[in-house]
Amino acid sequence: MNAKMDEGGDRARAMEIFVAVIDKGSFSAAGRILGLTPSAVSRTIDRIEARLGARLLLRSTRALAMTADGEAYYHAARRILADLAEVEQAIGEQAAPRGRLRVSTTLSYGRTRIVPLLGEFLDLYPGILVDISLTDTVIDLVEERADVAIRIGPLPDSPLIARRLGESDRVVIASPAYLARHGIPAEPEELLAHRCLGFNFRRRQPWWPFARAGQVFELPITPAVEANNGDTVVQLAIDGVGIARVGRFNVADALADGRLVELLADYNPGDIEPFHALFLGGSTLPARVRVFIDFLAERLAS
Repeated sequence: MNAKMDEGGDRARAMEIFVAVIDKGSFSAAGRILGLTPSAVSRTIDRIEARLGARLLLRSTRALAMTADGEAYYHAARRILADLAEVEQAIGEQAAPRGRLRVSTTLSYGRTRIVPLLGEFLDLYPGILVDISLTDTVIDLVEERADVAIRIGPLPDSPLIARRLGESDRVVIASPAYLARHGIPAEPEELLAHRCLGFNFRRRQPWWPFARAGQVFELPITPAVEANNGDTVVQLAIDGVGIARVGRFNVADALADGRLVELLADYNPGDIEPFHALFLGGSTLPARVRVFIDFLAERLAS
């Protein structure tokens, strides 16, 4: 039984080698793409011809040419290999996705949007182990061996595939306690006399945008406290430390229950931050990654 299975596998591999020889035009070129030496490729062709009892190739020092039998074998081998690949792909797609799924997401977005969905996702795909890291540090997917990274804001040029998950505007907020002590700013310029909170990212902007009479302008802000994640900035604002400008998605609950108050809404420029899932694409995208991206896109879009 095992011998027959091995023989079948050897024949498929031999067909792959023969097709590569014809497609690439030489033993050495076929060997390079298959990780074989030219002599190993030559021995494989010899074994095929010996098994079939027919000459498939006419060889010279400069060129290869197929015989009539060789041409028939070549077309049959390509058809068989294509059918085999189609069957394997179909079976792979039907199999339940499984394995470790490494996800990196920003702290705020992960806490408010991704983590609440994980229970439902695991109910749908119990064979997947979700390994999630919440950090506002921009990671390298390859170096960190992550399958998916969730990013907020504009994307730089990259070989990664991006799937849009949603968007959020930004709001200026403070706690009622802070405003009771320091007053409510009525104009953006009044923020310069207030204690503001910001971020210490290298990619941060040292100004907040506002709009007046249809014109957007930038107000330089020097924060009294800087943090490396949105949750810390929001908590500082809730604690009455100062005024912050953050994504609305991160403060929706605090605005709804009164822990925070939106400021200068008439001057909001309406700038939008998109949310994207980034991943390495290609025909070999693991099923666990594909179903996770599709799941997030469907749930977050709604």
